[in-house]
Amino acid sequence: VQLQASGGGLVQAGGPLRLSCAASGRILSITAMSWYRQAPGKQRELVASITSGANINYADSLKGRFTISRDNAKNTVYLQMNSLKPEDTAVYYCNADMTYSDYDVIVATKDLWGKGTQVTVSS
Repeated sequence: VQLQASGGGLVQAGGPLRLSCAASGRILSITAMSWYRQAPGKQRELVASITSGANINYADSLKGRFTISRDNAKNTVYLQMNSLKPEDTAVYYCNADMTYSDYDVIVATKDLWGKGTQVTVSS
């Protein structure tokens, strides 16, 4: 099972960017998928999360600019980022709370992470 994030890049301040994260493998169920970010010298922080029932949570500072969505059929979560600011520059990671099959073992984890995608916002 793996998470593959994509969509990062270099964008000018005020511009948009859309990240995607697809989960693949022997997935049995996904409870929630989330986006985190980590800027240089800072701790990783929650950006937004969405459950299978579409309950959404955002970091207070990002409400109104970022939108998280999910395609359950594709096991994919998206993060639409608008009005980007230089302080949004970070590596963005997706996380999944899921249950999957590992050969004959059923694994439930909240700690599945993608490799991260770099977002750089220039001023």
